[in-house]
Amino acid sequence: MATQKIYIKYMLSLRCVLMVKEELKKLDIPFTNVIIGEVEILKYPSDEKMEAFRLSLKNIGLELLDDKKSVLIEKIKNEIHKMIHESESLPKVNFSDFLNEKLGYDYTYLSNIFSEVQAITIQQFIIYHKIEKVKELLLYNELNLTEISYKLDYSSVSHLSNQFKKVTGLTPSFFKQMRELRKKKLANA
Repeated sequence: MATQKIYIKYMLSLRCVLMVKEELKKLDIPFTNVIIGEVEILKYPSDEKMEAFRLSLKNIGLELLDDKKSVLIEKIKNEIHKMIHESESLPKVNFSDFLNEKLGYDYTYLSNIFSEVQAITIQQFIIYHKIEKVKELLLYNELNLTEISYKLDYSSVSHLSNQFKKVTGLTPSFFKQMRELRKKKLANA
C-alpha cells in the first residue's frame, strides 16, 4: 500500500518524534514511520481527524505544513540541523552541494525560496546553527577551540572566533568564562 507524507514544522528532536507518534495513536491515525519533520501515513485521514491532529500539534508547539514552499523550507532546516547537530563531523563538501544532493533541487532555487520566506540566507542560517553548536561544545567542556574548529570545518580558530563574536557579541573564551562564573555563583549560593 502506498504511503503519504505529512510535513511538520518545528519538529527537531527525538522527543518531538515521540510526542507526534503519541498524538497519532490517540487520534487513531495509522502511520508507518515518523522522523524529524515528517510522518508517513497509510491513508489520508478525514478532515475532522486532520483538524484534530493540527490542533494537537499546535498544543505541543508544532505546526502542520500545507504549502510546498513551507515544506521545502522545513526540509532545508531539518537537513542543516541534522548535518550540524546530529552528525559527528560536517561533510567535507560545500553546503550548497550537500543540500542540492539531499533535496534534489538546484541550490540557487533553494537559496532564493529560503531567503524570500525566512528573510535570511541559507548561509546565515548555517552560521547561526554552527555557532549554537560551538556554544554547546564549549559548555560541555569536552573539546578545545582548535578541536571545535576542526570538527565544524572552520578554516582556523580565528575564523571560528570572529564568526562567534559577530553572532554573539562575545569571544568564545569570554563566553566560557561567563559560564564558569555562573557555575561558581550557583555553587556558593
